[in-house]
Amino acid sequence: MNALAALAAALSLIGRHGTLLAAASIFIGLALPQLAALLKPALGVVIVGMLTLAFLRVDPVALRRYFTRPRLIAASVLWLMLIAPALMGVAFSHAGIAEAAPGLYFMLVLQLAGPGLMSAPAVAALLGLDVALTLAGLIVTVAAAPLSAWLFTHVFLGTALASPFALGLRLALIIGGAVLGAAVIRRLAGGAFIEAQAQRIDGLSVLMFMSFAIAAMDGVTAHIVNEPMLVAKLTLLAFGLSLGMSAVTTLVFWPAGRARAFALGVLAGNRNVGLMLAATGFAVSDIAWLYFAVAQFPIYLLPHLMRPLARWATRDGSGDR
Repeated sequence: MNALAALAAALSLIGRHGTLLAAASIFIGLALPQLAALLKPALGVVIVGMLTLAFLRVDPVALRRYFTRPRLIAASVLWLMLIAPALMGVAFSHAGIAEAAPGLYFMLVLQLAGPGLMSAPAVAALLGLDVALTLAGLIVTVAAAPLSAWLFTHVFLGTALASPFALGLRLALIIGGAVLGAAVIRRLAGGAFIEAQAQRIDGLSVLMFMSFAIAAMDGVTAHIVNEPMLVAKLTLLAFGLSLGMSAVTTLVFWPAGRARAFALGVLAGNRNVGLMLAATGFAVSDIAWLYFAVAQFPIYLLPHLMRPLARWATRDGSGDR
């Protein structure tokens, strides 16, 4: 019992300091490349585990109240999963990336077609943003992801690098499996028990986030040593896309109130590339993997840097009228 109590306390502590530990895990992966290589084969399992735990934290009954602004949610999903990806895809196509670096282009298309991160509600809570709106938008974007993946891989990739139908189907199976797993666990354990274990579940999620980030760093240290300019360029691209999408989305939804607009901007700027990559079976080129790895930098580091902006966005309840 003492061991179980200590484990529960440790998981609770990890859950309370999740974002800091998640950010640190990137540097752990870079400092310990052998550990990153060791964890890489487990990435698929980790992604499914993170999805399952995320859905486990969503109370199906309580979720209904999050859809109190259906028009705003519908508009945000239309923007996040259709309009913005289409504009980005056209920009990537005309930039000549497909010809210069087809592997990178493939990863960029997967990124633009992906849903928001499952950790988005937790990030919104950390920043003091609208968690309800973020969660509702996340659930709908995840539901739309198989269709979005099929559509945009078909339009921008054809069948040269991936089968759009197979990609959409695999994505639907991964998401559906996670939803089913969470539902079975909730049914067997009971909603009250799950709610009582919230911090422990968050602790497990953080451990999986850390494993994911460490594994994603596989090979990055060697690239930093041998090709520092390439790593720098891809890192700038990743930060530019993340910050750019966050800024544009915030401006688009500014009429809804700056706090809500900022919450949607955070969701838009951080796409679940790992989920999309899992649907491909991780069969990507070296440069595609490198971009996937450095794309984790803004995901894990920006929430801490965005706190002053979030405080300004939510000051005095401004934008929530």
